[in-house]
Amino acid sequence: MNKWYLQKLYEITDQPTLRFAFQGTINWMRGLAILTNEDNFTNEKIQDYYKNVKQRNKNSDADLVVFENILMSIHNLHSLKLINSKIDTPYSIARTQIISWYYSIYYASSAMIGAYSGNTQETHAGTAKVWQNNIVEHNLAVFPFNLALPTLVEKDYKKEIKNMRNGNTFDLNNYPTNVKEAKGALYSYLQGTASYKKWEVEEKLKKSKEFKKLGVDNFRTKRARELRDSKLQQGMVNFLVQAFRYRGKANYRDSVFLSYGDDRSEELKQFVLDLDTVATAFLKMASTYAKARVHKADWDNFMEDLESNLRFDFDTSILKI
Repeated sequence: MNKWYLQKLYEITDQPTLRFAFQGTINWMRGLAILTNEDNFTNEKIQDYYKNVKQRNKNSDADLVVFENILMSIHNLHSLKLINSKIDTPYSIARTQIISWYYSIYYASSAMIGAYSGNTQETHAGTAKVWQNNIVEHNLAVFPFNLALPTLVEKDYKKEIKNMRNGNTFDLNNYPTNVKEAKGALYSYLQGTASYKKWEVEEKLKKSKEFKKLGVDNFRTKRARELRDSKLQQGMVNFLVQAFRYRGKANYRDSVFLSYGDDRSEELKQFVLDLDTVATAFLKMASTYAKARVHKADWDNFMEDLESNLRFDFDTSILKI
């Protein structure tokens, strides 16, 4: 039977091309997995990266923020690992795995923020902004989790991407098989996210009073461009912004590309394993930084407590680097 449902979607909504939506999802995670399997994430390299981080003065409230978020991160990572045991049917679990992956990342990043400043945020967007200020700008995230663009002005972020690429021409249309291709895929997704966030800012601005006062309906005039660029200069893209977009794409939009159409089970099996690889690397990074910042005796007490009272089977060695 022809793809009746897909045809109906194309009749009434602006759907992405099924093949490209799938490729973008799979290839970004494959690139991240390749790069987090590199030497940067060995125990020795992670320890070395954070060797100059200073333990802060005892701050029980801030440390509790760290411990709470570490626990939430490992719970989501454990769910991801456990559900991966159903890998023979990857289409059944792919969306669920993306959600578990995202929340493991989100809580681990919140633990790092708590370790840096003790801050907590009420929204995902707020967390991404503080991650930029506290972690990215202070070189506390390990590559590739440190990739970021400090502006949404198109000419400026494209210049940043060009510098990052340094001649690398690979993009999300390629299934990465090595480090160079993986980097190309990540730069491609970074630029794509910047373009998407730029579009969001422009659409919101068009509905604003300040834009309507200009009496225009586009950004072709100098005054409209200046207004737009003043807003875009306040924007940014980093790993958390990308991860939130990624979660939204899987959870709220593009209903067909992870559950419908041609059978690509073998690629999807690798995909759910890659989610595990990337989330594990991110938590290793986050916990190593957090351990360096919080009061040592309290960290040790937290580790002993988890080993005694954690109600799911999780290998806590990842937290003890």
